[in-house]
Amino acid sequence: MADHPIPLRQLSVRQKARIVSLKASGELGRRIRDMGLLPGVQITVLHRAPLKDPVALRVNDFTLSLRNNEADEILVQPLED
Repeated sequence: MADHPIPLRQLSVRQKARIVSLKASGELGRRIRDMGLLPGVQITVLHRAPLKDPVALRVNDFTLSLRNNEADEILVQPLED
């Protein structure tokens, strides 16, 4: 497990992590929070598009997609399986 948070974009497919903080502010920060991506929430990377953008995530009981520029604004702590 990493000692410090990493951007969500760096996670591998099927990797689990817990959101530590959001770097985004303003409209983008509000949109990310409205999607339920808040500190303490556990996520799983489900898959990535062929060109690596966007990334599909499992959050609670739903799936959502984020573009890489959005994923870069979310800092996560990878979890052990």
